[in-house]
Amino acid sequence: MVGPLTTYSVLGVQLHILQPAANLQSYAAWIEARITAAQGTQVVTCNPEMIMLAQQDPDFAQVLKAAELVIPDGAGVVWALRRQQIGVERVPGIELAETLIRSAALRGWRVALVGGKPEVNQAAVERWQAQFPQLCLYGSHGYFSPEEEPELLQALQSFQPQLVLVGLGSPRQELWIQARRGLLPAATWIGVGGSLDIWAGKKERAPRWWRDHQLEWLYRLYQEPWRWRRMLALPRFAWQVLRDPSSRRGS
Repeated sequence: MVGPLTTYSVLGVQLHILQPAANLQSYAAWIEARITAAQGTQVVTCNPEMIMLAQQDPDFAQVLKAAELVIPDGAGVVWALRRQQIGVERVPGIELAETLIRSAALRGWRVALVGGKPEVNQAAVERWQAQFPQLCLYGSHGYFSPEEEPELLQALQSFQPQLVLVGLGSPRQELWIQARRGLLPAATWIGVGGSLDIWAGKKERAPRWWRDHQLEWLYRLYQEPWRWRRMLALPRFAWQVLRDPSSRRGS
């Protein structure tokens, strides 16, 4: 039995917390129930960079506000919620997506993977197809031009997936999903960032120790040093949370 959703704010962004347990398994079960009921859903796996961007970009803030499920991905978001005495666990988007793909293979749901370079998308599709031969899977790379996009959207409509995983990078993928989810109103759409690179074997996730100690972001910076400018949002996020009266324990 999946519990109800409760909404809590972190610097003005509403996070959806499942009661009584906010963890990977409970969120996956909530989404699976939505898929079974054909209730269209946009899922956002939220990190501090997204919260800081929402303060500057009204369009992106509206995406977060409109999404049916915004869950705590980044370690900083979990920390901010725990300061409010809200018991949550970090829910990595890649692990949530993998859990849902396994469920799709068992339940006969169709899955679409959109994003990545052509060779990355193909390798990711082949990886999942090899692991679950019965999985009904469609793949399309993310390097489509505006002229090519109608063909992609038509293919998605023809395929009618129940689950659409979009790896176009944030915030592009969240904005793209919100603008196009009406084409498949009963589907669940989730932005998965660079997950396709990992599924394709082009990159590696942080080792378990780094993940267990909430340092996956640091390992990613080590792999992709060009991200340092984006990472500057992290200390700004922490400073704002510390100064925000509503983010204090017991408030």
